[in-house]
Parts: sequence; structure tokens; C-alpha cells
Amino acid sequence: MKNITETPDKWVILKLPNNYYKVFGTWGGGYLDGDRWKLNSGIEKVEQDDYYYFIGYSGSCYKCYKKGYGTATSYGSNVLNRIIEQGNGQLELMEDRDDWTNIIL
Repeated sequence: MKNITETPDKWVILKLPNNYYKVFGTWGGGYLDGDRWKLNSGIEKVEQDDYYYFIGYSGSCYKCYKKGYGTATSYGSNVLNRIIEQGNGQLELMEDRDDWTNIIL
């Protein structure tokens, strides 16, 4: 049984140096709670059924909708762009793909 810790509304994959990958998840807030984002510890393993399950080095598990690739809000997009800019060319936003299970070889 997977220990689901996060289920983002939308998500993207960032590639870091040395073929290290991270999930950037975003959630659209409502009236009482604001938009939010989270960056996981790094992808150690990927499983799938109707969702992708990105298991992180910290033990977290991001349950991601297969059709949910992208960012949920303009706030999430702005944060993502800042993270990429601060990476000084070391971070790459991955294009969506049909199967993420083979990202970790």
C-alpha cells in the first residue's frame, strides 16, 4: 500500500543535473485557502494505475492525475518560472509524455 502524502491538482517534472528528477505540484485554492505549491525531495520510483505515483527519497508519495500535467494557477506558473530562473540553466522543465514510469532507469 502506498502512503499517499500529496495529490496535486496539476504537476510537472523538473530535471536537475545528473538525471535527478523532482515533482512540482500545484493546487488551486478557494475562497478561504490560497493557491499552493510543493516540490518533492526527488523521484526515487514511479508506479502507475489510473494515476502516476511518484515516490520520493523522503518517503513521500505524490499521486498525480495522468491528464494533470501543467500548473494549476498563474501563481504556480510564476513560482515555477522563478525556480527555473534561480537554477541558472541547471533545471529543465520536462515535456509531458505518455509514460513516466521509465523516468528513473
